[in-house]
Amino acid sequence: MFTQLEQAKEKWGGASDVIDRWLATRQQLLVSYCKLAAHSSPNGHSPLPDASQLESFCAILLDYVSAGHFEIFEQVVSRCEKRGGESLALANRLYPMITDTTQVVLDFNDKYLDIKDEEQLLGLDKDLSTLGEALEQRFELEDKLIATLHEHQTQPA
Repeated sequence: MFTQLEQAKEKWGGASDVIDRWLATRQQLLVSYCKLAAHSSPNGHSPLPDASQLESFCAILLDYVSAGHFEIFEQVVSRCEKRGGESLALANRLYPMITDTTQVVLDFNDKYLDIKDEEQLLGLDKDLSTLGEALEQRFELEDKLIATLHEHQTQPA
């Protein structure tokens, strides 16, 4: 996922404040995810994360997803509507798939935001794996939208 992020930064970094902020937030999310995953290691060598670590991660996770839905996607769809044709069809095709990944994020958040005891953490490793797969899929889909947004910013209307 970090390789994918670096490639996105190389392609689109500096092209737009919106894209730069989104990629920076994605990086923050990935760093937080990796730190949390290191704590949930099934080998038993790492202590389980505490409630504040999970709360912090869930906040970053929801911030990222919210920014996508309420800031980025709105701009992409708006610009695609102006362009019409293939761009709008792409946005309309990708958005439901991105929304599917949002449900995985919300399920994770609901389960781990308010941890009362260590027993609730027994499925964390598996749930982080499921979340990681959903995030990887989401990033691929988002990159397609970023490419569309970038294309619309660099071409005359």
